[in-house]
Amino acid sequence: MRNVPIHLLDHTPRTVVAIGTDYPHGFLQHSHTHRRAQLLYGSKGLMRVVTNRGNWIVPPQRAVWIPPLVAHEVLYLGVSTRSLYIEPELALSSKMDCRVISVSPLMRQLLMESVDIPLEYDESGRDGVLMQLLLYELARAKELPLFIPLPVDERLLARCQSFLQAPDIHESPHTWAHEMFMSDRSFSRMFREQTSMSFGQWRQRACVVLALARLSAGDSITRIAIDFGYESPSAFSTMFKRILGRAPTSYIDDIHSVEDNDVE
Repeated sequence: MRNVPIHLLDHTPRTVVAIGTDYPHGFLQHSHTHRRAQLLYGSKGLMRVVTNRGNWIVPPQRAVWIPPLVAHEVLYLGVSTRSLYIEPELALSSKMDCRVISVSPLMRQLLMESVDIPLEYDESGRDGVLMQLLLYELARAKELPLFIPLPVDERLLARCQSFLQAPDIHESPHTWAHEMFMSDRSFSRMFREQTSMSFGQWRQRACVVLALARLSAGDSITRIAIDFGYESPSAFSTMFKRILGRAPTSYIDDIHSVEDNDVE
Protein backbone atom coordinates (compact mmCIF):
# COMPACT_ATOMS: atom_id res chain seq x y z
CA MET A 1 0.00 0.00 0.00
CA ARG A 2 1.38 3.42 -0.90
CA ASN A 3 0.64 7.01 0.06
CA VAL A 4 -2.35 6.18 2.26
CA PRO A 5 -2.54 7.47 5.87
CA ILE A 6 -2.58 4.78 8.54
CA HIS A 7 -5.82 6.05 10.11
CA LEU A 8 -7.67 4.82 7.01
CA LEU A 9 -6.15 1.34 7.37
CA ASP A 10 -5.74 1.01 11.12
CA HIS A 11 -8.54 -1.52 11.53
CA THR A 12 -7.21 -3.84 8.83
CA PRO A 13 -7.46 -7.37 10.29
CA ARG A 14 -3.73 -7.99 10.17
CA THR A 15 -1.11 -7.59 12.91
CA VAL A 16 1.22 -5.73 10.56
CA VAL A 17 0.27 -3.11 7.95
CA ALA A 18 2.96 -1.85 5.56
CA ILE A 19 2.71 1.57 3.88
CA GLY A 20 5.14 3.37 1.58
CA THR A 21 4.99 7.18 1.48
CA ASP A 22 6.82 9.86 -0.51
CA TYR A 23 7.22 13.24 1.20
CA PRO A 24 8.21 16.59 -0.34
CA HIS A 25 11.56 17.90 0.87
CA GLY A 26 11.19 19.79 4.14
CA PHE A 27 7.73 18.41 4.97
CA LEU A 28 6.93 18.66 8.69
CA GLN A 29 4.42 16.19 10.07
CA HIS A 30 3.11 17.83 13.22
CA SER A 31 2.81 16.03 16.53
CA HIS A 32 0.50 13.02 16.32
CA THR A 33 0.07 9.51 17.69
CA HIS A 34 -0.69 6.04 16.35
CA ARG A 35 -2.61 3.29 18.07
CA ARG A 36 -0.14 0.83 16.58
CA ALA A 37 3.62 0.88 17.01
CA GLN A 38 5.50 2.17 13.97
CA LEU A 39 8.79 1.22 12.37
CA LEU A 40 9.67 4.18 10.12
CA TYR A 41 12.41 3.55 7.54
CA GLY A 42 13.88 6.00 5.03
CA SER A 43 15.49 4.51 1.95
CA LYS A 44 17.04 7.90 1.21
CA GLY A 45 17.15 11.37 2.76
CA LEU A 46 17.08 12.18 6.45
CA MET A 47 14.40 12.35 9.15
CA ARG A 48 14.29 14.15 12.46
CA VAL A 49 11.86 12.74 15.02
CA VAL A 50 10.96 14.82 18.08
CA THR A 51 9.04 13.80 21.21
CA ASN A 52 8.90 15.33 24.67
CA ARG A 53 11.81 13.03 25.59
CA GLY A 54 14.24 14.20 22.95
CA ASN A 55 15.38 14.27 19.33
CA TRP A 56 16.32 11.39 17.05
CA ILE A 57 18.21 11.86 13.78
CA VAL A 58 17.55 9.07 11.26
CA PRO A 59 20.11 8.83 8.41
CA PRO A 60 19.43 7.06 5.10
CA GLN A 61 18.96 3.29 5.31
CA ARG A 62 18.24 3.41 9.04
CA ALA A 63 14.90 3.26 10.82
CA VAL A 64 13.27 4.63 13.95
CA TRP A 65 11.05 2.61 16.27
CA ILE A 66 8.08 4.61 17.61
CA PRO A 67 6.03 2.88 20.34
CA PRO A 68 2.22 2.92 20.38
CA LEU A 69 0.54 6.19 21.42
CA VAL A 70 3.82 8.17 21.70
CA ALA A 71 3.23 11.73 20.46
CA HIS A 72 5.87 12.61 17.86
CA GLU A 73 6.57 15.01 15.01
CA VAL A 74 8.73 14.18 12.01
CA LEU A 75 10.70 16.42 9.66
CA TYR A 76 11.36 14.76 6.28
CA LEU A 77 14.32 15.93 4.19
CA GLY A 78 14.12 14.25 0.79
CA VAL A 79 12.69 11.03 2.21
CA SER A 80 10.84 8.11 0.72
CA THR A 81 9.60 5.97 3.60
CA ARG A 82 8.53 2.41 4.25
CA SER A 83 6.57 2.01 7.47
CA LEU A 84 5.35 -1.00 9.40
CA TYR A 85 2.39 -0.39 11.70
CA ILE A 86 2.33 -3.15 14.29
CA GLU A 87 -0.41 -4.11 16.73
CA PRO A 88 0.48 -3.02 20.30
CA GLU A 89 0.59 -6.57 21.69
CA LEU A 90 3.54 -7.28 19.37
CA ALA A 91 5.44 -4.15 20.47
CA LEU A 92 8.29 -5.66 22.42
CA SER A 93 8.66 -4.33 25.97
CA SER A 94 12.37 -3.75 25.33
CA LYS A 95 11.43 -1.23 22.65
CA MET A 96 8.99 0.99 24.55
CA ASP A 97 11.08 4.11 23.91
CA CYS A 98 11.80 5.61 20.50
CA ARG A 99 15.14 4.50 19.11
CA VAL A 100 17.08 4.60 15.87
CA ILE A 101 18.11 1.16 14.66
CA SER A 102 20.35 -0.32 11.99
CA VAL A 103 18.68 -2.02 9.02
CA SER A 104 20.27 -5.17 7.64
CA PRO A 105 20.34 -5.76 3.85
CA LEU A 106 17.73 -8.50 4.34
CA MET A 107 15.47 -6.22 6.36
CA ARG A 108 15.78 -3.47 3.76
CA GLN A 109 14.64 -5.79 0.96
CA LEU A 110 11.79 -7.10 3.08
CA LEU A 111 10.63 -3.55 3.83
CA MET A 112 10.71 -2.64 0.14
CA GLU A 113 8.72 -5.74 -0.74
CA SER A 114 6.21 -5.39 2.09
CA VAL A 115 4.42 -2.31 0.69
CA ASP A 116 3.54 -4.18 -2.53
CA ILE A 117 1.80 -7.18 -0.97
CA PRO A 118 -2.01 -7.23 -0.60
CA LEU A 119 -3.37 -5.32 2.39
CA GLU A 120 -5.17 -8.42 3.67
CA TYR A 121 -2.37 -10.82 2.83
CA ASP A 122 -2.52 -14.56 3.43
CA GLU A 123 -1.08 -14.92 6.94
CA SER A 124 -0.27 -18.60 6.40
CA GLY A 125 1.28 -18.07 2.97
CA ARG A 126 4.37 -16.44 1.50
CA ASP A 127 3.32 -12.89 2.41
CA GLY A 128 2.59 -13.84 6.00
CA VAL A 129 6.03 -15.42 6.29
CA LEU A 130 7.58 -12.22 4.89
CA MET A 131 5.90 -10.15 7.60
CA GLN A 132 6.92 -12.60 10.30
CA LEU A 133 10.52 -12.50 9.11
CA LEU A 134 10.43 -8.70 9.26
CA LEU A 135 9.41 -8.90 12.92
CA TYR A 136 12.29 -11.29 13.62
CA GLU A 137 14.74 -8.90 11.94
CA LEU A 138 13.31 -6.00 13.93
CA ALA A 139 13.82 -7.87 17.21
CA ARG A 140 17.53 -8.38 16.48
CA ALA A 141 18.29 -4.91 15.08
CA LYS A 142 21.04 -2.91 16.79
CA GLU A 143 20.23 0.43 18.42
CA LEU A 144 22.31 3.40 17.23
CA PRO A 145 23.41 6.35 19.45
CA LEU A 146 21.48 8.96 17.48
CA PHE A 147 19.32 10.23 20.33
CA ILE A 148 19.61 13.62 22.04
CA PRO A 149 17.72 13.42 25.37
CA LEU A 150 15.85 16.45 26.63
CA PRO A 151 15.18 17.36 30.27
CA VAL A 152 11.77 17.87 31.84
CA ASP A 153 12.70 20.94 33.90
CA GLU A 154 11.42 23.95 31.95
CA ARG A 155 14.45 26.19 32.54
CA LEU A 156 16.92 23.52 31.55
CA LEU A 157 14.77 22.43 28.62
CA ALA A 158 14.76 25.97 27.23
CA ARG A 159 18.55 26.16 27.53
CA CYS A 160 19.03 22.79 25.83
CA GLN A 161 16.71 23.72 22.98
CA SER A 162 18.62 26.97 22.52
CA PHE A 163 21.85 24.98 22.29
CA LEU A 164 20.35 22.70 19.64
CA GLN A 165 19.63 25.77 17.52
CA ALA A 166 23.26 26.96 17.73
CA PRO A 167 25.53 24.12 18.94
CA ASP A 168 28.97 25.00 20.27
CA ILE A 169 31.35 22.32 21.51
CA HIS A 170 32.94 24.85 23.89
CA GLU A 171 29.74 25.72 25.77
CA SER A 172 30.58 25.67 29.47
CA PRO A 173 28.50 23.99 32.18
CA HIS A 174 29.68 26.79 34.49
CA THR A 175 27.97 29.35 32.24
CA TRP A 176 24.73 27.36 32.22
CA ALA A 177 24.86 26.97 36.01
CA HIS A 178 25.42 30.71 36.45
CA GLU A 179 22.51 31.55 34.14
CA MET A 180 20.25 29.25 36.17
CA PHE A 181 21.48 30.65 39.52
CA MET A 182 22.86 27.28 40.58
CA SER A 183 26.19 26.06 41.89
CA ASP A 184 28.29 24.00 39.48
CA ARG A 185 27.76 20.89 41.60
CA SER A 186 23.98 21.31 41.82
CA PHE A 187 23.76 21.96 38.09
CA SER A 188 25.83 18.89 37.23
CA ARG A 189 23.70 16.69 39.47
CA MET A 190 20.48 18.08 38.04
CA PHE A 191 21.66 17.73 34.44
CA ARG A 192 22.54 14.06 34.90
CA GLU A 193 19.25 13.34 36.69
CA GLN A 194 17.30 14.98 33.88
CA THR A 195 19.13 13.52 30.87
CA SER A 196 20.97 10.42 32.22
CA MET A 197 24.15 11.97 30.79
CA SER A 198 26.79 14.36 32.06
CA PHE A 199 26.79 17.83 30.51
CA GLY A 200 29.96 17.04 28.57
CA GLN A 201 28.55 13.78 27.21
CA TRP A 202 25.31 15.49 26.20
CA ARG A 203 27.12 18.39 24.52
CA GLN A 204 29.30 16.01 22.50
CA ARG A 205 26.37 13.78 21.55
CA ALA A 206 24.27 16.76 20.48
CA CYS A 207 27.04 18.22 18.31
CA VAL A 208 27.77 14.93 16.59
CA VAL A 209 24.14 13.97 15.96
CA LEU A 210 23.31 17.45 14.64
CA ALA A 211 26.43 17.29 12.49
CA LEU A 212 25.09 14.11 10.94
CA ALA A 213 22.00 16.03 9.82
CA ARG A 214 24.25 18.70 8.29
CA LEU A 215 26.33 16.05 6.48
CA SER A 216 23.18 14.54 5.02
CA ALA A 217 22.18 18.00 3.78
CA GLY A 218 25.48 18.26 1.89
CA ASP A 219 27.52 20.50 4.21
CA SER A 220 31.27 19.90 4.27
CA ILE A 221 33.14 18.52 7.27
CA THR A 222 35.21 21.71 7.41
CA ARG A 223 32.13 23.96 7.44
CA ILE A 224 30.48 21.95 10.21
CA ALA A 225 33.67 21.88 12.30
CA ILE A 226 33.96 25.68 12.07
CA ASP A 227 30.28 26.31 12.82
CA PHE A 228 30.30 24.01 15.86
CA GLY A 229 33.48 25.50 17.32
CA TYR A 230 35.94 22.65 16.78
CA GLU A 231 39.61 23.60 16.50
CA SER A 232 39.97 21.71 13.22
CA PRO A 233 38.14 19.29 10.91
CA SER A 234 40.31 16.47 12.28
CA ALA A 235 39.23 17.28 15.86
CA PHE A 236 35.61 17.10 14.75
CA SER A 237 36.20 13.83 12.87
CA THR A 238 37.87 12.28 15.92
CA MET A 239 34.90 13.17 18.15
CA PHE A 240 32.42 11.95 15.53
CA LYS A 241 34.12 8.58 15.22
CA ARG A 242 34.46 8.16 18.98
CA ILE A 243 30.71 8.59 19.49
CA LEU A 244 29.26 6.95 16.39
CA GLY A 245 31.99 4.40 15.72
CA ARG A 246 32.52 5.58 12.15
CA ALA A 247 34.26 8.54 10.50
CA PRO A 248 32.04 11.26 8.99
CA THR A 249 33.42 10.42 5.55
CA SER A 250 31.90 6.94 5.97
CA TYR A 251 28.44 8.46 6.40
CA ILE A 252 29.00 10.70 3.37
CA ASP A 253 29.91 7.61 1.33
CA ASP A 254 26.69 5.93 2.49
CA ILE A 255 24.62 8.92 1.39
CA HIS A 256 26.23 9.01 -2.04
CA SER A 257 25.84 5.25 -2.39
CA VAL A 258 22.10 5.52 -1.78
CA GLU A 259 21.78 8.35 -4.30
CA ASP A 260 23.78 6.46 -6.95
CA ASN A 261 22.02 3.11 -6.50
CA ASP A 262 18.47 4.19 -5.66
CA VAL A 263 16.05 2.63 -8.10
CA GLU A 264 12.84 3.57 -6.39
